[in-house]
Amino acid sequence: MNTERDASPSKSSAVVTGLVILFMTLALIVFSEHGYRATVSGLQLFFEIVLPSLLPFFILSDVLLATGMVHALGVFFEPLMRPLFNVPGVGSFVFSMGLAAGYPMDAVLTAKFRRQGLCTKVEAERLLSFTNSADPLFIFGAVAVGMFGAPALGIGLALAHYASGIGVGLLYRFYGRRTDPPAAHQPRHRGRIVRRAFDELYRARLEDGRPMGRVINEAIAESVSTLFMIMSFIVLFAVLLRLLQVAGLLTVLAAPFRVAFRSWGWSRALAVPAVKGLFEIDLGAAAAAAVHTGLLPRLMLVSAIVAWSGFSVHGQVASVIQDTDISMKPYFAARFLHAVLAALLTPLFVGPALAVVGTYTLPAMAVPDFVATANPGTMAADGFHVALVLAGLSVLSMLGAAVVVGLVRGARVMWVRWAR
Repeated sequence: MNTERDASPSKSSAVVTGLVILFMTLALIVFSEHGYRATVSGLQLFFEIVLPSLLPFFILSDVLLATGMVHALGVFFEPLMRPLFNVPGVGSFVFSMGLAAGYPMDAVLTAKFRRQGLCTKVEAERLLSFTNSADPLFIFGAVAVGMFGAPALGIGLALAHYASGIGVGLLYRFYGRRTDPPAAHQPRHRGRIVRRAFDELYRARLEDGRPMGRVINEAIAESVSTLFMIMSFIVLFAVLLRLLQVAGLLTVLAAPFRVAFRSWGWSRALAVPAVKGLFEIDLGAAAAAAVHTGLLPRLMLVSAIVAWSGFSVHGQVASVIQDTDISMKPYFAARFLHAVLAALLTPLFVGPALAVVGTYTLPAMAVPDFVATANPGTMAADGFHVALVLAGLSVLSMLGAAVVVGLVRGARVMWVRWAR
């Protein structure tokens, strides 16, 4: 795999980069107190939310990859992922871990798969296009409960977010089809699928060859290193946004959004939150939710911000894949498309979700401090209910996936017969 890149910047980009960094340095000196407070808030966000939520997934994903279980799952899900998204079966692991852990888990796994030759350059870019998503706890807990104070909104926002992400994946299956060479390693396709899956698991474990103690130690070291890189981006963009705000530049940057929002009939007060969301997902979504205007425009803007994910997450993704040949250009286009689709689908899902669910929700999804304040009996009962809901959704999703695969295969067979 060739990971060499043309690292020579153009003259104009070098000048712009230098001026931007100089401005940030001078502004940080002038507004040192604001920079300090922004740094503290960024570190608080990282150590209270990001580190506890991502560290276990980072470590376990490395261990699963070393044991060969990811390769076995790839054999099982190849009949689903290939016809739908034109990616290898191991892409199902990226998709599921991205749903569970959120940004930038998908980029971390995609980069690892690319380094190991489990996917081609184009397949990796397709994976990044639709697996870059927010985790359900962020949408239900932080956005619906924490920002809007309405737990029932989480269902509509989540459906819009994940449906639009899948839509991006279905569109991106056609990306690079003529230029995509086969991956260096392809699973064997002879024999029963269970036998092939376990053969693939054993082959991958033999190829890795490291003792399990070393696997765990290296997984911890690499995970901590990646997480502290993510922390640096969170702090950097928190400081940048605070400096732009105190310098009065956020208002200038919001001018195009004010023009667009006025033509759409939205409040111009949403323009500054849109700029914040352009840079950082949490600050932008919180600012949009706090604006005193109609609920639907705020929901649509927050949905677009969550799908776009902000330059902070984009920087994290770029840093994770920087030693591979994966291009960021398809990723940027996919994030923009995801944001547009998520905003457009939000009215379609939020209304019916509220009509069906009403104001009912499980305590674990309605109270931010549920684990700390609820008694053990309530926690056990509600945990059982949540488990039932998730199990039901998992079964329905698998049945739906099986139906879709059957329809796609049937359509392909009919097309081949008709073409002959």
